[in-house]
Amino acid sequence: MKLRSFRLRIALLSTALAGSTLIGFGLISWWLIYDAKISGLDAELKSQLMWTGRPRSLERWQSFEALLLRQLGTNAQTSVGLLVIDTNGKILYQSEYWSDELNVNGLWSSRPRPSPTTSPSSQQSPSSKAEQASQEQLQRRSKRPRIPPPPPQLDTQYTTTGSWRVGAITFSHVRAAIAVSLKAIDQEMAVIRNIFLISIPVVLLLVAGGAWGLSGSALYPIRHLTKAIRQVTVQGLDQRVPIDAMDVEFALLIQVFNQMLERLEHSFKQASRFSADAAHELKTPLAILQGEIEQTLQQAKPGSQMQQSLSNLLDEVRRLSGIVRKLLLLSLADAGQMSLYRVEVNLSQLLIEMAEDMELLAPHLNLQTEIADRLYVWGDHDLLTQILQNLFSNAIKYNLPEGWIRIHARQQSRTVLVRISNSSKDIPVSDQERIFDRFYRSDPARSRKMDGVGLGLSLAREIARAHGGDLTLDPTPSGQTAFTLSLPK
Repeated sequence: MKLRSFRLRIALLSTALAGSTLIGFGLISWWLIYDAKISGLDAELKSQLMWTGRPRSLERWQSFEALLLRQLGTNAQTSVGLLVIDTNGKILYQSEYWSDELNVNGLWSSRPRPSPTTSPSSQQSPSSKAEQASQEQLQRRSKRPRIPPPPPQLDTQYTTTGSWRVGAITFSHVRAAIAVSLKAIDQEMAVIRNIFLISIPVVLLLVAGGAWGLSGSALYPIRHLTKAIRQVTVQGLDQRVPIDAMDVEFALLIQVFNQMLERLEHSFKQASRFSADAAHELKTPLAILQGEIEQTLQQAKPGSQMQQSLSNLLDEVRRLSGIVRKLLLLSLADAGQMSLYRVEVNLSQLLIEMAEDMELLAPHLNLQTEIADRLYVWGDHDLLTQILQNLFSNAIKYNLPEGWIRIHARQQSRTVLVRISNSSKDIPVSDQERIFDRFYRSDPARSRKMDGVGLGLSLAREIARAHGGDLTLDPTPSGQTAFTLSLPK
């Protein structure tokens, strides 16, 4: 699964990079330490092998073995084996630690013999020849160069008792081999390996924590910007993110964001001002028009065609006045300037009174109420009444024949909840997402009188939010619709 957290990816990548570096460093260091120990042991082995060419008796070989143990033994667990044979393969000395599993035949080299020298022929007498041969032999012995032994051969061999470092050398009269147990070196290397196995994870944890902290500090401007974006509401368009406190890498991003806020604030203020001004300017001519129509209607002959036409015009003017009033309230809500005349409102009593009115307006519907006592809220009585009237009106208009309406009001913690549900046709999911949009009609084929203009629910929710509450559409089973109004107590 792809990691979506940039901070986590930075921490993991830093840990992976540091981990590969530390593991590589540990392996190389371990090998260099091991190679240094083996090289030191090899140097000591070569030095001691050069001393095995001297003729010794049995007691001398035993003393030499004890000397080897002191020179080559790194601790009490180190074992040293010695094997010495003559040119005929006879064993001159073999220590008790020498293992028969060790194979040194391939390490011993065949020493070349010096070519014999022939005496020149002469016509001298036998006695003079013998004297001359003796003198020539003495001269050859004094002039003959000393042939050095081949260099020692070293190898690591493994037996059932462990690993051994074996060195062998060949002299003209004897062959010798020394085997040193690597158990002590293996134990030291195991300790170093365990130190690496413990220290590397600890260091990786520290690196991961440090990378997490550093990445969080580096992403602080992003979090600051995210917080500022969350606060971009109708009342927060004037906020700006200070550039001076940000790093250079984020300065351009913050600058673009602030410029976007400026454009958005300007556009919103212009649109809000237009809506408010238009609604305000329409109030006076509509009021005058309504008054003139009412006055003319009173003068019209009862039952005449003119009276019917004026009555229809008056209904449309009143409807238009209601739309203008709602638009004005919405524009004030968008600008955060909706004025509330707050008083203590007994919501229980208000619901009971409206339920009694509903029984008169819709006697064909089954009304069920469950209203708790003493549900007091601090708010505008008229605006709260408008919310409930809109919800009850929708519950009656969109109900089913011989349907039902339920009113359930209660207090939960410091919140008053009013749930109004009714039987109805199922609302499509696409309509549920846009039911609070302004001027949105779920079914354009419905009559204008039935569906209204699509401002009631939007205005009701804005009024609820202005009181510090909210209005939501609840998920319900098929065949019913429910809205919940929440207000702070």
